[in-house]
Amino acid sequence: MTDSPALAALAEHYRVATGYENWAGHPVDIADDVVEAVLAALGVDVSDPAATLRLARESAPLLPPTVVVDVGLPAGVDLRGPATAARAELEDGEVRGLAVAGHELLLPADLPPGFHRLVVEAGGGEVSATLIVAPTALPDLLDGRSWGWAAQLYQLRSERSWGVGDLEDLRTLTAWSGAQGADLVLVNPMHAGPPVSPLDPSPYSPSSRRFRAPQYLRPELTLDYLAAPDEVRAQVDALAATVRPANHSDSIDRDASWQAKERALALLFVQPPGADRTAALAGFIREGGEALQGFATYCAIAELHGPAFPDWPAELRDPRAPEVATLRAELADRLLWHCWLQLLCDEQLAAAQDAARESGMRIGVIHDLAVGVTSYGADAWALQGTLAGGLHIGAPPDAFNQRGQDWSLPPWHPTALAEAGYAPFREMIRSVLRHAGGIRIDHMLGLFRLWCIPKGESADRGAFVYYDHRALLGVLLLEAARAGAVVIGEDVGTVAPYVAEELARRHVLGCDLLWFQLGPDPGSGEMRPVMPGDWRELAMASLTTHDLPTAAGFLQGEHVRVRERLGLLRDPDAEWAQARHERAAWLDALRRKGILPPDDGQPVPEETFILGLYEWLGRTPARLLGASLSDVVGDVRQPNLPGTIDEYPSWRLPIADGQGHPQLLEDLMAAPMAAQVAHRLGRSDSLASGNSDLQREL
Repeated sequence: MTDSPALAALAEHYRVATGYENWAGHPVDIADDVVEAVLAALGVDVSDPAATLRLARESAPLLPPTVVVDVGLPAGVDLRGPATAARAELEDGEVRGLAVAGHELLLPADLPPGFHRLVVEAGGGEVSATLIVAPTALPDLLDGRSWGWAAQLYQLRSERSWGVGDLEDLRTLTAWSGAQGADLVLVNPMHAGPPVSPLDPSPYSPSSRRFRAPQYLRPELTLDYLAAPDEVRAQVDALAATVRPANHSDSIDRDASWQAKERALALLFVQPPGADRTAALAGFIREGGEALQGFATYCAIAELHGPAFPDWPAELRDPRAPEVATLRAELADRLLWHCWLQLLCDEQLAAAQDAARESGMRIGVIHDLAVGVTSYGADAWALQGTLAGGLHIGAPPDAFNQRGQDWSLPPWHPTALAEAGYAPFREMIRSVLRHAGGIRIDHMLGLFRLWCIPKGESADRGAFVYYDHRALLGVLLLEAARAGAVVIGEDVGTVAPYVAEELARRHVLGCDLLWFQLGPDPGSGEMRPVMPGDWRELAMASLTTHDLPTAAGFLQGEHVRVRERLGLLRDPDAEWAQARHERAAWLDALRRKGILPPDDGQPVPEETFILGLYEWLGRTPARLLGASLSDVVGDVRQPNLPGTIDEYPSWRLPIADGQGHPQLLEDLMAAPMAAQVAHRLGRSDSLASGNSDLQREL
């Protein structure tokens, strides 16, 4: 807590924390200079905190910039002064008069859900604000529970891939999964990366969260390929043949794949389009509006000056600069190219979701939403007003990262985002849900608060910045309800009670990972598995995630072995002891539940152990169950090892079997264990009965 009451009051006004409770439950004070640096990065004058706060209060507008209310409930909006009249301009064009009582604007309960406009007349003029009428909770879209596969799409190379798993592979996966009885396929973010090499291997450090990565396209399955002359199709096929051998390599080479795809797509792009194709592209560009044009402009300039816009000529760093408009006209052909690539992505994403629905899936593809974007890419350039470029998102120190984490991603600027009516956030959510049955929000707690680090500071020298979670959740739920989509919030770790209650109340599913489902035994105090019946119902339950060990990796201790080899462990002996204890605890629990037979002195086969863990998962009441495709072939390598850059090939590993041989999508679908996992997760949820009393047996 700061020693300056004036600074503390200013920080509270702008929702910047001056202290917090750490992972161990201990209070931590944030240094005054850090609080000042965070405020300054948000554009707040900290030279005289008391004067700044006084001015902020005196200049507060009559209306807040964005008003969020629950659908079906009356609401009042406090005004900072008297008003003579008010109206609501609804998104469908209807205008409704509103009552004003003193300094309060009265909103009726029958306002329809949507993004509307409030207009208040006062002092001879008008003041307006965005009005968001949002669902109080998501509708229950499912009868019972559902299960499906989780996968990193780039890993799912098939015989016809171009060295990287692509959207046609996703279509194949969804059709096969639906035939198995699955209802969902959860994939990594499809966000756009840099438009020029080298491509960033991490799907969680995108250039834009509003647009898609063309690297996932399958060129020969575009409408443009089908309409091209034979000789052009032959050239495309020849380019595919140059990279298809990479489908069997033990490393994902995105750059080689994209270079071949880019050449192939360029051949198709220059072919004279038919009238229907021209109309389709023109309609897509109109629908995409300025957001799409801005993204295409960034990509075209990046081809000239590199992907980091802070390194561009000064006159091009502001998207509103006249020089940018001039260059946009000069680069019209390149803008059209990048818009066309987005159209192709849109069409192939739609094909994957259509295949999911046609196969009988109730949900289909669930897309992951990364927590942020790079500080130098497309969104950082286009949204400079609503992203706080002087800050990085990260995490404070904890038991695993004692120096904290800096993810080098700029956070939303809370004030600017509200002043924009949350439109950039809305566009992003709408884009992700465009051809999806669900969305998984990485680091869901970021809708409530983010650990923000001033540029140049170490990760431990940051502060929490709080957001209007009611507004962010309102936008998220409104877009999800319109899309008929489920919402999953990655909430692993320490979650404040009010956060958990708010998410559950709104029917946002959490994430429960089996590796973390351990609790103290009432008798011995040792950490033991939580019984299936004591898991949450409003959650997606799975064994692992991309940042954690695979099932085989966990059982073999690969997650300890690789970190020990890289020197990332403070006490390797303690880590090995913990890994052995957890493995033994799970084995004992599976035996006590009758999932595995009693101990006969013989080692339990790894495949039997893994299937037992999935049986355990199937007995939980979780509404959604997720299985990793890596587990059906015994892959020991996790896709990403947090805390590394190039020491470990994160995001560049294909799925491999237990002997390290790369596996194609065809191999995964034919693996006998895939059907066995599906059987355990696809049973009636009558297995998910309460088992709270059995917790005491352990």
